[in-house]
Amino acid sequence: MNKKRARRGFSLIELMVVILMVGILAAVAVPILRGRIEHAKWSEGAASAGSIKTAVCAYYVENPAVAGAWAAQAVSGVAATLGFQAGDLTGRYFTMSKFTIISVDTRGKAIIAVAAPAGLSGSGVLGAAGWIYTP
Repeated sequence: MNKKRARRGFSLIELMVVILMVGILAAVAVPILRGRIEHAKWSEGAASAGSIKTAVCAYYVENPAVAGAWAAQAVSGVAATLGFQAGDLTGRYFTMSKFTIISVDTRGKAIIAVAAPAGLSGSGVLGAAGWIYTP
């Protein structure tokens, strides 16, 4: 007369343990993912800075005196001279106003500074050593 009932489903304790483990994993993963998302946004700025650096180098080959005098020059002031059209340097996060030519050396190699747009922190510089991001 004593029938054993077939056990179905999970107990409340088992469900609470699983929820607790998922919560711990989420608490660890979210800050890591946020940092990667910001890094990915900065990649857009680095790519645009690379385009600017290449354009300055190409322009320097034909006009070394002019390009050599572009120290502390906002890119928006020389974009048309470099061959950029409206919207070429406008991405989802960075616009042309965020880029500055810091200097151009005697070989036409430029150092480009990138200012942080709204919602991002830090700054970036593209120079002879490559892309350097400072959070």
